[in-house]
Parts: sequence; C-alpha cells; structure tokens
Amino acid sequence: MNKNYYAVLMAGGVGSRFWPISTSENPKQFHDMLGAGDTLIQKTFKRLNKFVPTENILILTNERYNDLVLEQLPLVTQDQVVLEPAMRNTAPCILYAAMKIRKMNPDGVMIVAPSDHWIEDEDAFAKDVIACFEKCEKEEVLCTLGIKPSFPNTGFGYIEYQKGSDIGLKKVDQFREKPDYETAKEFLAQGNFLWNAGIFMWSIKTIVNAFKNYQKEQYDLFDSGLSYYNTNEEAAFIKENYPKAENISIDYAILENSKSIYVLPATFDWNDLGTWGSLYDKLDKDENNNAVVNSKVLSEDAQGNMIRSPKDKIVVVDGLNDYIIVDKEDVLLIYPKSKEQDIKQVLNKVKAKFGDEYA
Repeated sequence: MNKNYYAVLMAGGVGSRFWPISTSENPKQFHDMLGAGDTLIQKTFKRLNKFVPTENILILTNERYNDLVLEQLPLVTQDQVVLEPAMRNTAPCILYAAMKIRKMNPDGVMIVAPSDHWIEDEDAFAKDVIACFEKCEKEEVLCTLGIKPSFPNTGFGYIEYQKGSDIGLKKVDQFREKPDYETAKEFLAQGNFLWNAGIFMWSIKTIVNAFKNYQKEQYDLFDSGLSYYNTNEEAAFIKENYPKAENISIDYAILENSKSIYVLPATFDWNDLGTWGSLYDKLDKDENNNAVVNSKVLSEDAQGNMIRSPKDKIVVVDGLNDYIIVDKEDVLLIYPKSKEQDIKQVLNKVKAKFGDEYA
C-alpha cells in the first residue's frame, strides 16, 4: 500500500432529508441505511482502506460526533479524528486536514470523500482514484470524479469539460450550479457534462498552494498553527482560531478560481444517497415494488413504497402507493415520495411544535 496516499473522510453533515432516522445527534452516516450490516461511514472507510493505509485516513467531523466515529471505526485512533469546533463549510476543514498531512508528509496526495455515498464497484472506484493520484503526483493539478448523467437531474451540480478531451482525464471548463429541468436537459444534449460527486484528489503541495493563491486569509490563519499540528497543543489552537475562518465551500474558495482542474468520468455506479427516494432507487424491491429495510411487510394494494422500521417489526400497509413509511421509537413518518424535498421543512415544524429532541 502506498504510504503517500491519504484520505480525508467528510463526516460532519446532519442529513436532515433522512429524518426521522437521521438526527442532529446521530446523523445518517452513522446508520446502516441500506440494511447491509455496515453503517455508511463504515462502508466508506473500508472502501478507502483498500488502497489507503489505515493510519493515513483522517475523519473530518463535528466535535459532537467524536465518540460515534471512534465507536464505529475501531481501527481509527483519536489523532485521526479531525474535529471542527464550529460549522464553517468545506473549505476550512479541507485546508485544516491538508495542513496536518503536510506536516506528516509534504509529498502526500489526498482524496476528499463524503462518508455517505453509495458506490457499487469498489475496485473500479479504487482504480479511478489511483489514476487521479498518479496525475496529481506528476503535475500541479486538482482532480475530481464526475458521474455520467443518466437523466436531467436538478438536484446535483454539474461539471462542464472541454469537448475533444482525451480518453480518461478531461480538462474542466467550469463547475455549474444545480440547474432547472430545461437547463439540465440542455446539459445532457451537449454531451460534455457530468454530475459533480464532490470527490476530489490533489497533492498536498497543490491544494495548500491553491489556498495561498486564492484564499490568502484562510491560508495565513491555518499556517500560523503549523507548529501546533499533530501535537497536544493543536486542540487549543483550533478551538481559538477555527471559528475565525470564513464560512465558504471548497467549490467557491478554490475550484471556481483554479485553471488546472481535471475530471475523470467515473467507471462505477454512484448515488449520493441524499434522500429517501435515492435510497429507494438503490434498494432491492419486493414483488409489489416496495423497498424494505429491517421490516417484515404485509402489503395489500400498496406499491412503490420506501418502508423502514426497527428490526423485524411487522408493518402492514394497505392502499398506499409511492410513500415513505419510516417508523422509529418516538416518531412515525408517512409522507409522499413526491414531496421528499420538503422533509427538511417538516422537521423544522416538528421542532417548533414538539421540541428539538426529535430533531
């Protein structure tokens, strides 16, 4: 296994569209959403650990999830859990992790990967990432993995690459915001657009230099702590200085400024598992086209439902089609799949009426 390979696993999100299973105290990455025996963060860690040494995997998360990370990833030490004392979007935490790795190994290359994605062919994933790593080791470039769009999805950002690019890695023209439906259809018709999966690869030197060039204040803030990283004094420095960092995404901070970005069209099936509907799409279905996790289901005139309950609970459904049915100890959600994007608003209403303990 290559000692210069590092992984930064992003595990700080709340995943509110998977409420009521995903809550602010115990978000979706710490749940076995697929009913497969592993939580999403465990699956992601194992996927990365096939080509990145165990000790070179850092987990970026919020302070409140520290114990959950250590409980679910027993191979990880406390030093590998990089804690954010404040929510500051993706740019500051990626720079923080890169600074820590730079002190350990300035010749390293790193992947930044969300902890909650579904990837079927893990060998193809490893092959794609290593191809990007090899380019990053030779050239000062930023690489990302793009997903070939299968329909005009309005829930993803898109990556536009140069037409006529070589087979393999392609030069990125620009990143595009989530489009409306007509724009998404135009993207697909043009043929040089990919979904942005939010998976990035670069050398430590390149990403640190990019911050130095495009986000000087952020760079200076985190560079001032260089002597503290990976020591007992790191936590105190971060607690004092991290909240001073600008709240900005890696897309706006670096990717929209850089002129040296390449995208590799992924050779594996991917889903960001952002909603109950996307989970439904990836699960096996019963004879009535219901996707079932943990439950024992008796269905009459009920099709296309996403059904989840505590393990082995019997669920009887009659006359419901295309619904999300999620039973938890203290909450029962019965909600149309067509309105799944509104679950965030429902959650806010529940908090307002019944209290934060249900969120």
